[in-house]
Amino acid sequence: MTQTLADILIEALPYIQKFSTKTVVIKYGGHAMVDEGLKRDFANDITLLKYIGINPVVVHGGGPQINKVLDSMGITSTFIRGMRYTDDATMDVVEMVLGGKVNKDIVARINREGGKAVGLTGKDGGLITAEKMKIYHQEDATKPPEIIDPGMVGNVTQVNPEIIHTLTDHGFIPIIAPVGIGKNGETYNINADVVASKIAAALNAERLILVTDVDGVLDSDKQLVSSITDRQIAEQIADGRIKGGMIPKVECALAALKNGVKKSHIINGKTPHAVLLELFTDSGIGTQVFVD
Repeated sequence: MTQTLADILIEALPYIQKFSTKTVVIKYGGHAMVDEGLKRDFANDITLLKYIGINPVVVHGGGPQINKVLDSMGITSTFIRGMRYTDDATMDVVEMVLGGKVNKDIVARINREGGKAVGLTGKDGGLITAEKMKIYHQEDATKPPEIIDPGMVGNVTQVNPEIIHTLTDHGFIPIIAPVGIGKNGETYNINADVVASKIAAALNAERLILVTDVDGVLDSDKQLVSSITDRQIAEQIADGRIKGGMIPKVECALAALKNGVKKSHIINGKTPHAVLLELFTDSGIGTQVFVD
C-alpha cells in the first residue's frame, strides 16, 4: 500500500522526539557538495533539524574544490596512501578553499533556508589541536619500515568543544572546516571523516553521520548491509569483504562509538534529503554501525 504523507510524518514522530535536544554530527562530503539540487536539499535538512530541536554540527570536506583551484594555479596534486601531500603552497590553497569558499558557501545556503549557520575552522577558539602525521610503510619483514612525509597533514590530538557549545546554545549551527593548529601555530590539513569522528566524541553526540558517495557497507552480493556491529566489521575487514576506501570510513565510525557516540551511520549523499531519511525513517537508507 502506498504510504501517505501523514504516514511519513507519523513514522518520523518518535525519532523527532528521541533526538530532540541531542547533538548530531554530520560529515558532509562527496557528490552532495557538488550537485546544486543536493546542496539545496542538504541545507534544507540541516535547517529543519535545528528548527525541530536537534543540534546539528557539520564538518565538511572539499577535495574536488581544492583540486580545481590547484589545477588552475598549475600545482600538481600528489597523493600518498590516499592522503594529499600538503606542502606550504598546497596548505595555503587548502586553508583558503576549505575555510573560505567551501565553508562560506555552505553557511550561506543554510542561512538562505532560514537557519543560522556560522563558519569555523579548527583554528577558531582552539577547537582542534593537531600534530604532524607520520606514515610508516614496511614492504616486508626483511626491510626496515620507511617513514613517509605527507607534508602538513595532521592528526587530531585534542578537541576543545567550548566554541561549539556556545554556538549551539545560542541557536547557531556550526559549520567546521577540517583544519587544525599545531603547538607552534602551524596549520594542518586533516581528514574530514577523522575530524567529524573526534568532534562527535568530544560532544558526546547522539549520532555521527558520514555522508559519502556509496550506499554504505555492502555484502558479498553488493547488497546494502543496513546494520553492522564492531565485531562483524573486524571479521569483514580481516576476510576482505570490507576493503579499500570503506575501511577508513568504518574505522572513523567505530572510533566515535568507542568514545561515547551512541550510533554511527554511513549514507549515500546522492539520495535527496539523505540525512532526514536516515534519521527519521524505520528502514533508513544507509548502514548503521553500533557496538555489540
